[in-house]
Amino acid sequence: MNNRPIGIFDSGVGGLTVLKEVAELLPAENILYLGDTARVPYGVRSPETVIRYSFECAEFLLRQNIKLLVVACNTVSAISLHKIREAVSIPVIGVIEPGAAAAVNATKNKRIGIIGTEATIKSSSYVKAIKALDKDVEVSGLPCPLFVPLVEEGWTEGTIARLIAERYLKDIMDREVDTIVLGCTHYPLLKGVIQGVMNDVRLVDSAIETAKAVKNALSEKRMNREAGAASERKFYVTDSTEKFVSVGERFLQQKIKDIEKIEL
Repeated sequence: MNNRPIGIFDSGVGGLTVLKEVAELLPAENILYLGDTARVPYGVRSPETVIRYSFECAEFLLRQNIKLLVVACNTVSAISLHKIREAVSIPVIGVIEPGAAAAVNATKNKRIGIIGTEATIKSSSYVKAIKALDKDVEVSGLPCPLFVPLVEEGWTEGTIARLIAERYLKDIMDREVDTIVLGCTHYPLLKGVIQGVMNDVRLVDSAIETAKAVKNALSEKRMNREAGAASERKFYVTDSTEKFVSVGERFLQQKIKDIEKIEL
């Protein structure tokens, strides 16, 4: 059981920020990553379609004999996570609950901002998760749709990124939040720009918090792989491997070598 891999899936490349943090925190673990690049983005789909797509991704990884599943997609975490948990026998970790818990622990003035895609903000999933932990916290959601294409084009610093960040974040600055959750797996790559605009505001990186949740879950179940063991990373995509590699290597800051195109 302990030598089985961790499975991570996302609608595209964004979940690689989660993989990066899991790999750094748990270097001995084998990891399988599935990016459903043929059907990205999930945020514009109906809930029924998101559920169907997410189960197809989960079932593929389960067939690879994984020991833990990470849903590294905010849309799927908001819509399908509870259904996947009910259907499988292994631990399932999403990206929303860990980020919400970290934000509640971080805030001093009980004013938290959430930035994410329009689908994630409309779902109110972070608001519900935060309110479940502390009903007195005031939560402000702000969609930042241009952040994803900025990241995928590699424009994560410089004048264009800063101006767009300033334009988006002005509204949330006016609400005097002291903590902001990066509610999209692409956004950690813009952390420097966002922090530069928001100054003293604490940024909560859901990818980092999700990795901590994975580590805790493995420890609780005593499923950790032996420390110091050589680890493997295997990538699966449902569309062009070339595009995934070119963007994904920016996310991971390392080469992607073992990649395979599959059909779901």
